[in-house]
Amino acid sequence: MIGRKNVAFGFLYLVLTAALGPYMVVKVLPDVGAAMQEKQAAVGRLQQLKENDFEEELEPLPAEAIARANTDGILALNKVLNTGDLLDQIKGGPHAHGNLEALLNIAAGLALCFVAVGRLFKQIISWLFILGALLHSGMLYLLSFGQGWAAVPLQAGPWLVLAALLAMGAAAAVGFRGEIVRDD
Repeated sequence: MIGRKNVAFGFLYLVLTAALGPYMVVKVLPDVGAAMQEKQAAVGRLQQLKENDFEEELEPLPAEAIARANTDGILALNKVLNTGDLLDQIKGGPHAHGNLEALLNIAAGLALCFVAVGRLFKQIISWLFILGALLHSGMLYLLSFGQGWAAVPLQAGPWLVLAALLAMGAAAAVGFRGEIVRDD
């Protein structure tokens, strides 16, 4: 049964991608926490300046001090937003694609059991799905762990998944065998 490896791969890959998602988020969370603390400190300094400005009626604060505090607050807030974006990229990129491609392999493996096409064609479809998942979401995971070389094979992954979907569609159109009807 040719689709068996896709079903097994799909479940194992789903476990891997489901486990790596929280790990990657935890890896980024300390950066988010540090950026939040920095923002709180900058906003606190700005509030302190504003309070001091209202208390000192004789000599107002120099515009430079207020501008510097405003700039620090804005930059700290921007850092919080940027680290939040990185967290969203991880959740929406490799984690979501990995889970989707794992489920796609399970579905394709089951569908391969019900198509009556040549053995070689089934093998090609099966390996296209597996390689497409590894070269797409697998390389996205490696990129998020700082492995820059993974960008090169990443480009082939989506094309392999699309080719696998096209080939599976053609196999289903030609040789899908659902319920077996007997003429008794």
